[in-house]
Amino acid sequence: MKLILLGAPGAGKGTQAEILCKKLGIPTISTGNILRAAIKDGTPTGLKAKSYIDAGALVPDEVIIGIINERLAQADCQNGYILDGVPRTIAQAEALERAGIAFDAVVSIEISEEEILRRMSGRRVCEACGSSYNVEAVPPRVEGICDNCGGKLIQRKDDTPETVRERLKVYHNETEPLVDFYAARGLLKPVQVADSKEATSRKILDVLGIGK
Repeated sequence: MKLILLGAPGAGKGTQAEILCKKLGIPTISTGNILRAAIKDGTPTGLKAKSYIDAGALVPDEVIIGIINERLAQADCQNGYILDGVPRTIAQAEALERAGIAFDAVVSIEISEEEILRRMSGRRVCEACGSSYNVEAVPPRVEGICDNCGGKLIQRKDDTPETVRERLKVYHNETEPLVDFYAARGLLKPVQVADSKEATSRKILDVLGIGK
């Protein structure tokens, strides 16, 4: 199954991608990860991307799509894949279509802005080992201390309410139009976030017709 996961920052795309990945036995393709891997491996597209990054410029859509194409050609993607973090814009979605990259479904994780602010302002990350927590949903055993290494838990600048509001503004302007774009192609499967990540996963599997 070839899927795209859409949703605002904090909607839980990464968590759901991980669950679907195990359930369906297909890889999650995260743009950030494959970009770093392509640069590290020195692929032609990776070197092109590196030249933009080194110059402090944004990597153009066609280079991003080229890197995705390279990744999707690998053996572990033969039975499908989940795209997380791409496309971010209509231009990228159109570029994927021009490259002949097709999808079975586009799952849009629906969540209120209030819930996103509540979730993200509760995120904490360990300074030492990078483990993630949430003061409400997944609290550490001891407040402010990492369960795994005893490191100090901090709130990333990305997760402060001011930054989250800015990121949501960008999402509404640039990425949200993809909902209508894929609805028009008959691919959109909206899923309202449930009380738990497991319940949300069940809803996603249901709309994909996979069941339990």
